[in-house]
Amino acid sequence: MHTQKVLNEKSLGVLMHPSCIPGGSVCGTFGKGAKEWIKKLHKHGIEYWQFLPLTPTDSTGSPYSAPSSFALNPWFLDKDDLLEKGFIFNSNKEELEPTNQDKNYFDFEVANYFMKKLGNLLLQGWSSQTEERKIDFYNWISKNSWVEDYALFIVIREEFNMLPWWEWPKEFKTKNIKFLKSWITKKSDEILIQKLIQWHLDKQWRYIKNFAKLCNIKLIGDLPFYVSRDSADVWSNKSLFSIFKNGDLIFQSGVPPDYFSSTGQLWGTPTYFWSKHKKSNFDWWIKRFKRQFELVDLLRLDHFRGMAGYWRVSGNSETAICGKWINSPGRTLLKKLKKDLRTDYLPIIAEDLGVITPDVEKLRKFFELPGMKILQFAFDGNEDNPYLPKNIEGKNWVVYTGTHDNPTSRSWWEYLDNDSKKRVRDEFKFSENPSWNLIEIGMETNANLFIAPIQDILSLDDSSRLNKPGTTKNNWKWKLNRPLEEIDHNIRNFSEIGNNFGRTRK
Repeated sequence: MHTQKVLNEKSLGVLMHPSCIPGGSVCGTFGKGAKEWIKKLHKHGIEYWQFLPLTPTDSTGSPYSAPSSFALNPWFLDKDDLLEKGFIFNSNKEELEPTNQDKNYFDFEVANYFMKKLGNLLLQGWSSQTEERKIDFYNWISKNSWVEDYALFIVIREEFNMLPWWEWPKEFKTKNIKFLKSWITKKSDEILIQKLIQWHLDKQWRYIKNFAKLCNIKLIGDLPFYVSRDSADVWSNKSLFSIFKNGDLIFQSGVPPDYFSSTGQLWGTPTYFWSKHKKSNFDWWIKRFKRQFELVDLLRLDHFRGMAGYWRVSGNSETAICGKWINSPGRTLLKKLKKDLRTDYLPIIAEDLGVITPDVEKLRKFFELPGMKILQFAFDGNEDNPYLPKNIEGKNWVVYTGTHDNPTSRSWWEYLDNDSKKRVRDEFKFSENPSWNLIEIGMETNANLFIAPIQDILSLDDSSRLNKPGTTKNNWKWKLNRPLEEIDHNIRNFSEIGNNFGRTRK
């Protein structure tokens, strides 16, 4: 395989999660707003749309610790599409009026309440659907084996006041199917609602994906390396994870102490029992990847270094200090994936940020995967800094101003110390609009793909930041509270600068 097949030429992209798209009943949805966004990118010759995992979120709103690796976030279900196609009755229209039209953030509780309402209306309308639609639904269920476990997991969790599965009564915790049979019958309506929501989300997103293809827009998704302990994945496949049957962690994930933290980071997600995955020929992983490639064109693999080796810490440890590095069978897994996808290359972007060892670099190069460079990390005064534009060698990179975990570039500049500011001004043309300066620096690099978050294209400050790592409040809530037409000039400017560096498709 040659690099050209993953990222063929110089191009441009924007990072914006669907929840941030204007419109929708509570947040952005897989509806008209997403379609309009794709049209705008196409109009300005921008080839890539990147977003965060499309999965449901945890209670803090994070899509990186989802209750399922396979499901889609119910908040993204578009009610206008359901009304238009007769899946819910028009007489219920008034109940579904938008609740969040004048704010630049949305409320998770309101989103959950709205989804409950929508789910109940889908159930009400289900018996009136045609036989053809019902056959279509049951065919989809039979082809997506994950749906049964996911729907059951969600309904049980609601039954026990959203407690994590290891705090459920024994028969539920251990997934005693013999015991659960009669309970499942009793809860058949609630389980059907969850399945209907996922079916409709899948249909709506596939429409968006096909529309993107017609507009020559490529979709970049995101896959966390680890899965949440409190997930249908772990609950249904305990033997694949370093977890006791009662839910206690045998080993947990994290990273060792470094410059940023003297005790390292403890993530609390179970590590993988790789020997079990090998025995099953990586069946669960392959299904997980294949599901993602049904939804996106390229996939950013978060914590790619875990494919080479991972930091394993005892399950009852309170810091990440006493861990050890363990090798991962990433090469074998990715080879198997390549074979199963019947492709000459893997459409994966390796998130290789942080302290990267030679084995990780070797693995990335073996599969010729593009790596990532973040410009906000570049200006610490170290001439060997790998994020400095002059040190970015070759084209097989995706360069970003920042990601969803960074401050916006405007606020990054405000926080930067005076020495660093002077260094940047001496080396680069820097005006008083740091977002656009950083965007231009990124576009000028040799990297095949340059991506900027929408917040930087709009020169927004940290009041519009999506996530602050290490905190659990007020993250993941921001949404764009302006019609897309109003930001057309910003997107046009972004495109025009890109055009100067041969990055647009006009």
